[in-house]
Amino acid sequence: MDIKNLIAASPDRETHRGKIIVVKYGGNALADGGNGAAAFAEDIAALVSAGIKPVVVHGGGPQIDAALKAADIHSEFVRGLRVTTADAIAVIEKVLCHDVNGEITHALRAAGVKAEGISGKTENLISVEKLQSSEADYGFVGEIKAIHADAVRRMIDAGVVPVIAPIGVGPEGESFNINADTAAGAIAGALAAYRFFLLTNVAGVLNADKNPISELSAAHARAMIADGTIAGGMIPKVETCLGAIAAGAGAAVILDGRVPHTVLLDLFTPNGAGTLVRG
Repeated sequence: MDIKNLIAASPDRETHRGKIIVVKYGGNALADGGNGAAAFAEDIAALVSAGIKPVVVHGGGPQIDAALKAADIHSEFVRGLRVTTADAIAVIEKVLCHDVNGEITHALRAAGVKAEGISGKTENLISVEKLQSSEADYGFVGEIKAIHADAVRRMIDAGVVPVIAPIGVGPEGESFNINADTAAGAIAGALAAYRFFLLTNVAGVLNADKNPISELSAAHARAMIADGTIAGGMIPKVETCLGAIAAGAGAAVILDGRVPHTVLLDLFTPNGAGTLVRG
């Protein structure tokens, strides 16, 4: 695909110019030895060239799994959240803030993008408290209490693409593990982002006939959750999108991160590439 021609031919290219978008990029995309990071970086470079202001928030599940296994630290999940001990958070912070963040930032710079890696601890970007639950003691898992996005805004204004690791900071300066989708949605809301792109491994939200839905209102999304059409792992993703919109994001898009150039296709083709969620 000729990315430059795709953007040049799009009637929407001027509509998107100057807008902030937040992209949640999963650690699974890096599991092919770096090719995923290079392809992703090319797309971010194309967005920057088109005058768009991207912010990247990344996960790192597979990399964390491998590092914890190598350190002989048992990892347990309760309702999709990783129980995080003091030993585990030290490993997780290194993997996210150094290994994964560094790989993505390096790939972006290699593609000609001015990029800087930070974490949710940078200038208290993501302030959290320990997650309280009657189901389990999750340890160092944080519940987001506030987003202080001044550092991110300064980077955007300076033409830098922030690459954010989802580690939050507690009341005493402690490091906490945060779900990367949740962190990305909260940051998108705080920045009043034009679009929040949530990359996943399915072709957006599916209707009762298992066909992708191109656009979804908040009310319709809640009705589909209530009647069971939206189920399983898609529920927290949709709820994250709804939360981002309620907090200030213009709209959110759930789309298949396995499709090459998926964010570009969504922005610059008439039918988009995923499910657009609006308030």
